[in-house]
Amino acid sequence: MRFSFLPIVVLLMPILEIAGFIVVGKALGLWLTLALILFTSFLGLVILRAGGLGMVRNLQNASRTGDEPAQAMINGGMRVIAGILLFVPGFITDIIGLLLLVPAFRTLIWKAIGPRIVVAGSFKTQGFRRDQQNSGSAKVVDLDDEDFHRDGPNNSPWSQNRDDRNLPKP
Repeated sequence: MRFSFLPIVVLLMPILEIAGFIVVGKALGLWLTLALILFTSFLGLVILRAGGLGMVRNLQNASRTGDEPAQAMINGGMRVIAGILLFVPGFITDIIGLLLLVPAFRTLIWKAIGPRIVVAGSFKTQGFRRDQQNSGSAKVVDLDDEDFHRDGPNNSPWSQNRDDRNLPKP
């Protein structure tokens, strides 16, 4: 059985946050401390709103260029976690949230956890790229209306003919 530090961190975090409030409150004063807490909460909301949209854009760019989306997902996820940590009142969570906003720190985390992440599909060999449209290697066949004909009975539920809809289902 492995030992986990997570329960210890969860139990110590409120105590450390209260200690942080006391230290910052003594150094800055009550009103400036409250203003700082409100400012970081507002900043967290702004980052949460922009982080989700940014993650979607990064995933679209990764799929468009054929790159694997794992790093884009992790970077976007870290920005969302940073927004949540900034929204939660407390100075230790604010420091961790601000660190997660620094790209060099996110790269360091990616280097630590990146080799453990596996993407289920390969985006380099599958998918549609814009450079395949005119290259002839795409698997799209463009037919005109007179080029297409159907062999066999026309028993599609989307058929225009009403008689076809009453055929027995296989």
